[in-house]
Amino acid sequence: MYTENLEKSIYTLITETSTNLPKDVRRAIAKAKKAENAGTRAAMSLDTIANNIQMADDNVSPICQDTGLPTFKIKTPIGVNQLEIKAAIKRAIAAATNDAKLRPNSVDSLTGENSGDNLGAGVPVMKFEQWENDYIEMKLILKGGGCENKNIQYSLPAELEGLGRAGRDLDGIRKCILHSVYQAQGQGCSAGFIGVGIGGDRSSGYDLAKEQLFRSVEDVNPDAKLAELEDYIVEKANTLGIGTMGFGGEATLLGCKIGVMHRIPASFYVSVAYNCWAYRRMAIDISPATGEITNWHYQDGEKIEFKQQETIEEEVKEVVRLEAPITEEKIRSLKVGDVVSISGRMYTGRDAIHHHLMSHDAPVDLDGQIIYHCGPVMQKDAEGNWHVRAAGPTTSIREEPYQGDIMKKFGIRAVIGKGGMGPKTLAALEEHGGVYLNAIGGAAQYYADCIKGVDGVDLMEFGIPEAMWHLRVEEFTAVVTMDSHGNSLHADVDKSSLEKLALHKERVF
Repeated sequence: MYTENLEKSIYTLITETSTNLPKDVRRAIAKAKKAENAGTRAAMSLDTIANNIQMADDNVSPICQDTGLPTFKIKTPIGVNQLEIKAAIKRAIAAATNDAKLRPNSVDSLTGENSGDNLGAGVPVMKFEQWENDYIEMKLILKGGGCENKNIQYSLPAELEGLGRAGRDLDGIRKCILHSVYQAQGQGCSAGFIGVGIGGDRSSGYDLAKEQLFRSVEDVNPDAKLAELEDYIVEKANTLGIGTMGFGGEATLLGCKIGVMHRIPASFYVSVAYNCWAYRRMAIDISPATGEITNWHYQDGEKIEFKQQETIEEEVKEVVRLEAPITEEKIRSLKVGDVVSISGRMYTGRDAIHHHLMSHDAPVDLDGQIIYHCGPVMQKDAEGNWHVRAAGPTTSIREEPYQGDIMKKFGIRAVIGKGGMGPKTLAALEEHGGVYLNAIGGAAQYYADCIKGVDGVDLMEFGIPEAMWHLRVEEFTAVVTMDSHGNSLHADVDKSSLEKLALHKERVF
């Protein structure tokens, strides 16, 4: 009975973490919504995020389609069988993946083959610690690849763009943390949260940084200097003008938590773990006698229930309607800042698809079509039909080596993703006549609701997240952030935020 209850408890923890944001995170997002200027792209993005949070809760479906690499931190009393807990975690992970609460994210690092159940060598991550209490504490964080890729580690002393020299002192640490927010831009699905680890070695520093992400957003650091620094970072980061999704705006950082450990004299690391707004971490206490949950963490205070809006488009005055195939003339009429609403057909394509298309023909005619950088959570019903359970955008910059060439080769007119792309893609958009459309990162339920049917799939040998899905959509909203005239909102925000970052060059601590 203990084993059965334990697995059920862990499955419940996984489901809640994936689908229901904690109360402290909800309150932070509500505060950001209140502070944002009405009628802006950032305000529209925050409304979409709020809608998505409520939809995920109501539907008991993933908040974000990238359910990350599950990382468990478990504390056990003396005498508890940790091997039994490991086995129960693996069974619960496989069951949650099968039930579309998790996306199958585990791939072989050498072959790229997807295990299909989120199990494999070294995953999920499980870290055990013994303690003196008489119950099991189990924490789980689901940290997606977009924000994981914006983690950064500094070795002091260092020269930092915009801030100059960062020395081996508290002010040098300050500069590193501010720079970490700047370098993330919108690619980590801002507005986000950061955990910081000071000291240790390269691996323990990152562990310490990720450990800070389990703290409450509203707690106060027991070290007065670090508490002061945490408040300073949040205040100043929100003056950089990066904003939600990197669109500009008032909300760039929602929380900063800092931990410190000893180091050896030769090394001085500042490690930063960046987490997107979809801050999915939960924790439970479990009875070692019955395996049942006895307590949930992060339940203090008010739970914000976000009222769902009928349409996000009410935030903007004008919306451009698009349906593929799209003409070059139509594309060249679009400009940075335009909000578009897409109905009709689009095709998903991530890393494996882009690599494949560089040297192979496309399985479908892509002339005038739209590619969506998305690895959806899919589920097949008893009749064999596929259904989309979560479908937000993935970080686009990974496709920078391929995107421009593929657009020109196949005649693709629009690309949807998050975080923007670089100069090679921008040049191709201008030459070929294409646009980059920024969807709202993490809004996997909002966009899944826009998908009205799955008309087919190609290249399933790459696994569910990497296959090319044929999606039929209605009123799929995104923002033009790179146009066919050489303009890039991402480049503009990067430049202006660097100028604002430089205002914090002088010593503070």
